[in-house]
Amino acid sequence: MPTEALVIIIAAAVLLAAGFSWWGVRKLAQKHTRSAAADSPHKIHAAQQKVAFIYNPTKTGAAAAKTLLLRSTTLAGWPEPEFLETTAADPGFAMARRALDHGADVVIAGGGDGTVRAVAQTLRHTEVPLAIIPLGTGNLLARNLDLDVTDVAGNVEIALFGHQRHIDAGLMELEDEVTGAASRQSFMVIAGLGMDAEVMNDTNSRLKESVGWLAYSEAGLRHMAGRRKKVSIALDDQPAQQRKVRSVLFANCGLLPGGIDFVPDALIDDGVLDVVVVSPRSAIGWVAMAGKVVFQHKSRLPVIDFYRSQKLVIRTVLPVQTQADGDPCGTATVVKVSVEHKAVLVRVAAPNHPA
Repeated sequence: MPTEALVIIIAAAVLLAAGFSWWGVRKLAQKHTRSAAADSPHKIHAAQQKVAFIYNPTKTGAAAAKTLLLRSTTLAGWPEPEFLETTAADPGFAMARRALDHGADVVIAGGGDGTVRAVAQTLRHTEVPLAIIPLGTGNLLARNLDLDVTDVAGNVEIALFGHQRHIDAGLMELEDEVTGAASRQSFMVIAGLGMDAEVMNDTNSRLKESVGWLAYSEAGLRHMAGRRKKVSIALDDQPAQQRKVRSVLFANCGLLPGGIDFVPDALIDDGVLDVVVVSPRSAIGWVAMAGKVVFQHKSRLPVIDFYRSQKLVIRTVLPVQTQADGDPCGTATVVKVSVEHKAVLVRVAAPNHPA
């Protein structure tokens, strides 16, 4: 009997997750353009451009993107693009620096969220535009910029001939007072600490290749029963709050795979981060939180709180896992987060005409 009950519970959880995903896709389809596009894009005017394409050669679609870029620049009478492959050790940092050193007029990132984040981090404050050809499983920034993640040809066209606008970047400074390690991580969509980082760190890579972003659900179910962590949170130099949390997330924008708008009011260029404190203690709390997020209920729930802040400091007694745009960033006991207003210039589709 206990086994049968467990099977029924698991089946119900799967059906509930599928229902949430379906509803999220339906809600997304009702929006022709994202509310996150607050700043009006402007058309570029360039007789010719020197193009650098930084791409992950293991991703499906990379070869097609190279061919389309070469054909398009040849027809336009531009110089041949510089093609730079990422490696397992470097998702794009050195390649982006090389592109800047070689005078690129536009740097195109072809890959998943890791490649996009590495290139974007390097291009901050340079006024050299970032273009995206999404080839990964999540493609978070591309989704939040209204790029069609299934249309390689359309994204090549936008990368070369589209409009452009400035967007914010988040900056996360990490310190582990136990190990002495310290680092700085930029993020474009969502960073965080706690359970979300544990899930990112524990997602099965083979499963991710097979089913894409749904692989995170499997890891999430395994981590759902963990304990809350004691943290101190100080927003915009205000007195610190003492909280017990499962996760704290810092959102530059809020659209997730499956059409789920995790933070509906988040704007990608408003100079403010949306801080989400997640603190369920039971399965009922997780279900209530999922319902609020997916169906966008306005009523407040004690298991999830939303704040807006330009900077914040989080301190913990024991090291906690951290992540930036889905990339594990190690453990930390002190996390300082800030927003860099309109730090990155990006290529996008024309207004009211999503890719």
